[in-house]
Amino acid sequence: MTTILTLTLSLVAFQAEPPKAEIIDVRRVWDAANHNAFTDLIRFQDHWFLTFREGQKHVSSDGAIRVLTSDDGEKWTSVARLTSDAGDLRDPKLSITPDGRLMLAGASALNPPSAIKHQSYVWISSDGREWSEPHPVGDPNFWVWRPAWHEGTAYAVGYSSVEPRTTRLYSRKPGEEGQTLVPTLFSEGFPNESALAWLPDETAVCLMRRDGKPNTNQLGLAKPPYTEWTWKDLGVHLGGPALLRLPDGRLLAGGRLHAPKVHTALCWLDTEAGKLTEFLALPSGGDTSYPGLVLHEGTLWVSYYSSHEGKTSIYLARVKLPAKS
Repeated sequence: MTTILTLTLSLVAFQAEPPKAEIIDVRRVWDAANHNAFTDLIRFQDHWFLTFREGQKHVSSDGAIRVLTSDDGEKWTSVARLTSDAGDLRDPKLSITPDGRLMLAGASALNPPSAIKHQSYVWISSDGREWSEPHPVGDPNFWVWRPAWHEGTAYAVGYSSVEPRTTRLYSRKPGEEGQTLVPTLFSEGFPNESALAWLPDETAVCLMRRDGKPNTNQLGLAKPPYTEWTWKDLGVHLGGPALLRLPDGRLLAGGRLHAPKVHTALCWLDTEAGKLTEFLALPSGGDTSYPGLVLHEGTLWVSYYSSHEGKTSIYLARVKLPAKS
């Protein structure tokens, strides 16, 4: 009787173990420059487009934005390289406009003797290969990071690169000038890089990095028209955040974690509990993070950069996600 009971309890415990994510494969996509970093990924016109910054160093005046494309995610071709004589182009992010064009957003760290430290820009393309001239967005010295479209409007958090360190929420409809929706969004602990997503009930979700004291990320929530926000400390420092809402409603976050060592990680974000939980570490280390996240035909595709193999390079991982429990 005792043996049967023990076996039954063991089977129950085994069956109760939650399913885990699995890495299908990881490939190094690009390492042509001395430093290749700060990625984003998108599916556009039945092709993959991957963008990142390349330069001599993590911070250097020669920073340029490279755009690659691929039919299958295996063979990649460079189709554009955006440069500026005025400064270091950084942190490119891709999105699709309501009229079906590709938008690339980034910022320039302007070279001295410019009185402005940073200016954010967007470039527009109908095919991902030929790009418009850069169009300035946001305010000078506010780094507009990772715009996201919702119901035909682009929203983005801009963070100040000079004192006082604060954040603003911008919004912009196609064909219109952008507006400052929330002049002071969050200001404690040097808030900066932020990712946005929306819940089925139209609640906006903001995952915000901080680098001050404290340096833990913030979770922001707001109902339409997104002018009033509530904030909760997540107790975790996640750098270069990306956020993706899955069809089943789960919120998936990616970025850089620091324990037990520096690595690029995938996490679940629970907005009700205010909790960020890592579920998968990608092969990475050292100088690493800034993932792009795309769910395609049931598989999660993740672009990111890392120096764990020596040279700071661009990687692409495919991940099988566990079913929702």
